[in-house]
Amino acid sequence: MRAVVSPALDGFDDVEIGELPEPKVRPGHLVIDVEMAALNFADLLMMRGLYQYPIEPPFAPGMELVGTVAEVGDGVHDFAVGDRVAGMTFFGALAEKCLVQERQVVSVPDDISTPTAAALTIAYGTSYHALKQRAGLAPGETLLVLGAAGGVGSAAVDLGSAMGATVIAAASSAEKLAFAQQLGATHLIDYRKDDLRKSIRDITGGEGVDVVYDPVGGPLSEPAFRSLRWRGRHLVVGFTAGEIPSIPMNLPLLKGSSLVGVFWGTFTADETEEHRVNAVELYEMARHGVITPGIAATLGLEDAREGFRMISDREVMGRVLVSVAS
Repeated sequence: MRAVVSPALDGFDDVEIGELPEPKVRPGHLVIDVEMAALNFADLLMMRGLYQYPIEPPFAPGMELVGTVAEVGDGVHDFAVGDRVAGMTFFGALAEKCLVQERQVVSVPDDISTPTAAALTIAYGTSYHALKQRAGLAPGETLLVLGAAGGVGSAAVDLGSAMGATVIAAASSAEKLAFAQQLGATHLIDYRKDDLRKSIRDITGGEGVDVVYDPVGGPLSEPAFRSLRWRGRHLVVGFTAGEIPSIPMNLPLLKGSSLVGVFWGTFTADETEEHRVNAVELYEMARHGVITPGIAATLGLEDAREGFRMISDREVMGRVLVSVAS
């Protein structure tokens, strides 16, 4: 089958269009004819052998997809051949066919477009799980989003606003902040030139924020955590800055606050029914225009490398999608 192939763990520069064997269906799994995939920062880690679950090359990168069920394995009860679905996998989405566990697949309604479904799967799935299940974000609370123009960050801004929070967007340029403002951010911080803690104090009148959404890590995490108010929640989503920060353990004690891990992939597998409820709610919000996923680019399979470069160079505002079906 035709696929984007990562031949070695040397990063995205070596990916190429090639052929890989078609996946064979297994018990509890589906083989999906892929129509569209979306790219993620985690794909870059996978292609360098730095992701939590390393894969031996050659393989097709890509963690999320929308398509049609081609085969069902033994023990699959919720889906049938021909069903329109979205799925999450650790690799393999940038290929004509992909093997996905049934429990990490959701049905896609007919009135949800393929680009919308592709843009919602991981970024919005992660952010909604983070804000809903992990943070318990309530209307009227204040949400700080770091990396507010990236895939998961922009989703958090969009969802936070939809959930009734006051959203403070922090990003690295005026252009990215303008994008976050379009998604519903009320306050903007350019952390390339503004002091993060001082800006938060000024915006909140010294009270701090209720929730920090942190997919960035690095030197921004500690000042963000220090900006939490009493009983605040700091959501640990990822480390796009490359550095895993160390938070002094006296800070949660003094603030009565929490460091809360967010790993959406495990959530989808271990709490499948709740994950599917989330997906239904996301589709309903998208259907009524309550959320509007930002799509930075839609590329062909042969241009996937350019999409990875855009993510690596932090040029992306929203999602990068790849049309796989020829």
